[in-house]
Amino acid sequence: MAATAPSDLKRAQGDLRDVKGPPAPKEALRSLPATIDWLRREGLLMETDVEVDGDLQLTGIQKHFDGSYPILFNNVKGYPHARAVTNLFANMDIVDRMFGYANATDRTRKLAYSLTHPIANEVIAQGEAPCQEEVITDDLDVNKFIMAIRHTHLEGEITIGSGNSVVVGKYFWGGSHIGYNRMNFRWGNVGTFQSSPGSHMWQILTEHYKDDQPIPLTVCFGLPVASTLLAGGGFDYVVLPRGGDELGAAGAVQGFPTRLVKARTVDAYAVADSEYVLEGYLHARDKRYETKEAEDADTQGRFHFHPEWAGYMGKAYRTQTFHVTAITMRKRSKRPFIYPMGVHMYDCNNIDTTVREAAFYELCDRIQPGLIHDVNIPFPMTDWAGCILQVKKRLKTDDGWVRNFIAAAMATSAGLRLCIAVDSDVDIYSMDDIIWALTTRVNPNQDLLKPVPGGAGQTFIPSERVTAGSAEWTGMNIRFEGGMGIDATVPYGLEKDFMRPVYPIDRVDPANWFDADQIAKGKALMKTQSWAEVLARTGR
Repeated sequence: MAATAPSDLKRAQGDLRDVKGPPAPKEALRSLPATIDWLRREGLLMETDVEVDGDLQLTGIQKHFDGSYPILFNNVKGYPHARAVTNLFANMDIVDRMFGYANATDRTRKLAYSLTHPIANEVIAQGEAPCQEEVITDDLDVNKFIMAIRHTHLEGEITIGSGNSVVVGKYFWGGSHIGYNRMNFRWGNVGTFQSSPGSHMWQILTEHYKDDQPIPLTVCFGLPVASTLLAGGGFDYVVLPRGGDELGAAGAVQGFPTRLVKARTVDAYAVADSEYVLEGYLHARDKRYETKEAEDADTQGRFHFHPEWAGYMGKAYRTQTFHVTAITMRKRSKRPFIYPMGVHMYDCNNIDTTVREAAFYELCDRIQPGLIHDVNIPFPMTDWAGCILQVKKRLKTDDGWVRNFIAAAMATSAGLRLCIAVDSDVDIYSMDDIIWALTTRVNPNQDLLKPVPGGAGQTFIPSERVTAGSAEWTGMNIRFEGGMGIDATVPYGLEKDFMRPVYPIDRVDPANWFDADQIAKGKALMKTQSWAEVLARTGR
């Protein structure tokens, strides 16, 4: 199969522009089409009319431009009614501008506020809901309508991983849940439905596992960007507990209520401004294999399927099934957008980590207000497996509170394998600065912590899967090693002994020696030495 060359991508309306600029108006956040129109107007969208295949081509192109601009494909093979967008959250400078955040620290703090101050959702009439302009009940072959993709040649089957499960009301203890669940519709209108052990959907399934009736819910595609962002929260359930209002938090992020609509065929709700919706029932006890290969071998956790957030190939499991009763969508004549998000790329990582950063910030601030300064989960820490806490100590007792922060973060987020605490003089967005702090500030006899040995882990980390030995690699058979906490902060009162040099960047203006082009050329070369750029910016 020939791949679509990246050179075939054309830039929309002239050259792509600098990502800095005024935030998106609220109208641009009301739907995915509105957001894409805004990105196009602002010169922040890569767009192509060349046909793209969901089998390897889309993710291959996305990886070529990982961390760059959103990409719109106007011609999707096998889906004449659809357009596909990816890389939507790949660049956080664009995301910050989209939501009006000044920078990463501002984003974390404002998002933490949104998580705890939701705006009540608005239920609209079915006749007003964009996602129900077409209602299909007689032709329910899901792969015919919803773009399925294959990420790598290592997988034998396509999958749908960009749908957001939505549960509102009694099945979520009176609140609203939104999350990601990978699906493979091997039987037309019936597909496997994977839930991470311990997740909100796992909690729902556990609560209703023995019910006589299946669980009604919807799976929404192409949602407003704030709802997409909130769907990435996971294992931050002290701050976003069961019964919380995650869609209300999305409303707080965008500054107006999330619109919901009653489903047509099940007692459930959908996000009204979605592009596509699958309505149906989750059957907790109807378990089937995610791939035919695993089914033929009658073995879980051995055969490759769908890359995982940890940066390894995923495995096929035997899991619950989702039975679709209706497919609703915007009118096909409008060519609604599908968002087939590639896994283990900046797009997926940024969605999954942004809410978690805010949740860790809120958790620490509840434990001891004012000490936590910022939180970052860099891409190498892989979504759910790590975090960096930045603190600004004020008193000697803060030394102890930092340890409490590390222990609390690891105890309340299943599978968190590495939590590092650093001081406010360390740039938590520079891995070079983090490595420097680990090298120069950690006492291996006192500062290495293992708070939760034998606690709950994650099936999708290979080092935990192998603890199952010869047994199937399932959530019930693995054992968590406990993870590691590292206190890389300076003990309070010893700041002078750890004084960093401060060079006179505020007293020297390079413009007195060099012209603007020379300065720009010199600064550009520094970007290849990332720590040099960080140190030059701070004067250290």
